[in-house]
Amino acid sequence: MDEPRTIPPRPRDRLYAVVTLVLAVLLLPAAFVRRPGRARELACHWALGIRFPAEDLTGLTDGAMAAFTAARTEALWRHGQLIGLTSGYRDPLAQQRLFDEEVRRSGSPASARMLVLPPAESSHVKGTALDVRPHEGARWLEEHGARYDLYRMYDNEWWHFEHRPDRGGRPPRRRPHPGVGHISESWDHL
Repeated sequence: MDEPRTIPPRPRDRLYAVVTLVLAVLLLPAAFVRRPGRARELACHWALGIRFPAEDLTGLTDGAMAAFTAARTEALWRHGQLIGLTSGYRDPLAQQRLFDEEVRRSGSPASARMLVLPPAESSHVKGTALDVRPHEGARWLEEHGARYDLYRMYDNEWWHFEHRPDRGGRPPRRRPHPGVGHISESWDHL
C-alpha cells in the first residue's frame, strides 16, 4: 500500500483541534443533560458542527453515519484529532455533473474515472462514501478506521473512505484510483 503524501500539520490546524476539544468539554454538561448515555458523542457532534458548519451528513446510510460518528468521537476525545466531512452522500444528478465536468476537464471518460465515477458506480450515491478533512484526521481514520469498517479506498485520494461492513475488519485492497476495480469486486480478493 502506498502511503499518503505527508503534509506537515499547520499550526492553525492544531489550534483548531485544541479549541474544538475545549469547546466539546464545555458542552459536555449540556450534552449529559440531553443524552446521558451518549453525552461525549453529542458534545463532539456539537463542537464539530461549529468547527465544520458546512458539512452535511444527510443521505449517509445508517451504518455509515453510525460508523463515522463513532470514529470521529473517538478521534476527538481520545486523540484530540478532528475529522470533518467535506462530501458524503451525493444524489445521482450531482454525481453525474461532477463526472461530466471531469470528462470535459480531462478530455475523456477514461481519464475522468481516475478521479470521479459515474453515478451507477459511485459509493457517494450509495451513501457509503466519506470525503474527510483535515489531512491529520484522514491519517487518523486510515490508522483506526477498520474498527468502524471505514477504509481508505484509493492511493490517489487520501480523503476518500468508504463504510464496508462486509469486510469484517479486513481492509480491502486499496486501488490506485476510483476507475480501477469497479467493474468487478473480485479486485478485493486478489
